[in-house]
Amino acid sequence: MNLSRPLFSVEEARKRARKRLPRMIFDFIDGASGDETLRDFNTEAMDNIRLMPRILLDVSERDTSTSVLGTTAGLPFGMAPMGMCSLAWPGADMIMAREAARRRIPLCVSTASSSPLETIIERAEGHAWFQLYADQSIEFVDELVDKAMAADYEVLILTVDVPIPSVRARDLRNGFKVPMTWGPRQIWDLATHPGWSLAMMMHSLSHGIPRPMNYAASNHATRFVRNASRGLADWAFLDRLRDRWKGKLVVKGVLCPEDAVRIKSMGVDGIYVSNHGGRQLNAAPPAIDALGKIRAAVGDTMPLIFDSGIRSGEHVIKALASGADFVMLGRSVMYGLGAGGATGLSDILDLTGNEASAIMGLLGHTDIESIDRNSLASSHEHLSLRTVNRSIAE
Repeated sequence: MNLSRPLFSVEEARKRARKRLPRMIFDFIDGASGDETLRDFNTEAMDNIRLMPRILLDVSERDTSTSVLGTTAGLPFGMAPMGMCSLAWPGADMIMAREAARRRIPLCVSTASSSPLETIIERAEGHAWFQLYADQSIEFVDELVDKAMAADYEVLILTVDVPIPSVRARDLRNGFKVPMTWGPRQIWDLATHPGWSLAMMMHSLSHGIPRPMNYAASNHATRFVRNASRGLADWAFLDRLRDRWKGKLVVKGVLCPEDAVRIKSMGVDGIYVSNHGGRQLNAAPPAIDALGKIRAAVGDTMPLIFDSGIRSGEHVIKALASGADFVMLGRSVMYGLGAGGATGLSDILDLTGNEASAIMGLLGHTDIESIDRNSLASSHEHLSLRTVNRSIAE
C-alpha cells in the first residue's frame, strides 16, 4: 500500500487503516463498549448541528490560534490522551510529539503512553499535557505526579470516567490483551498484514516491543493491567490532588452538569467534557448534548475542553459554537497514524485545520475567540437530512 498517497478525509483514513492494520489492532482503535451505538451517536449528533453562514464580511485573513489554560495554541484543537498509540504505528508517541511542536498544539500524554512522559514533552518542545489515571496505588499515582512536575508539565488532566472497565466485544472476540497473547488466530492476523508487522518488527529491534513505559519505569513494581479498576479517583482524591498539583488541573470525563458545578467549586482550572468516545458507558448521552448544559451550569468563564465524535474541522467549529473553548482529536489521530504513519497524521491535522479555518470564514469570523452560539442556526440545530429522510420514510 502506498503510504505517501494523501488522505482527503478522516473516513478515508479510517478505511485505509482498516485495510492496513491487523484486525485486532484496528478493532482496538475503532471499537467501543456495548453495541457501540454511542460512538456513532457522538458523530451523528455533531453532524446534526447546523451553522448559520454570514455574508459580505472581509474574512480573507483568518487566525486559527487561540488561548487555552493560559497558553496559546496554533490551532483550536489538540490531540487527546490515548494509551498504547504505538500499536497504530511504531513510534507513534514521538510522531505525535513532533507534530505538537511543529503546530504548537497540546498533545495529551496518557498514563499508558508507549514512551516515558519525560521523553514526550521534550520531543514536543513543551507542547504537552499529562493525563493521569488514579491507577494501581496512591504511591504510583504520587510518583507520576512528581515526575510530571519534574518534567515541567503545566497541565494535569485527571480522567475520572473509568472507575471500572467497560465490556468491549471486539477486543474479547479478537483475544486482544496487553501484554499480547499469541495463538493461531493472532499469528494469522499479523501474517496477513505484512506492512504493519514488518514495520513493527524493525522498530522493536531497536526500541523494544511497545509497552506502557510509565508503568515499566515505576519504582513501585507496577505493571500495566488494561482492565484494572481506576476507582481511586473520588471527590476526596480530587481535593487532595488539587492541593498537591500547583499547575493547571483539568478533570476529564464529565457529562453531568451537577458534577461540573461541584468540580468548579473545588478550584479546578478546566472541565473536559467527554464520554470517552463511547468506550465506557454505551448508554451515556452524546458528549455534544452534554456540552451546552454544562456551559450553562458553570457559566461563561470556566474553560471547557471537548472531545468525542470529532471527525472534521467542521465538527471542531461546531463544538466551539456549542460552548467549548478547545477541542481534542482522538480516533481521527489514530486513523491517520494507522493509514499512513507520520504522513497520515500530518494529513489529518492539515485537513482538520484547513477545514476549521474555512468554516470559520464562511461563518463570518476571522478569529476563534469570536465563535459562539450566535454561529448556530438554532431553528435547525437538531435537524438533519437523516432525520428528514427518516420522517419521510415513516
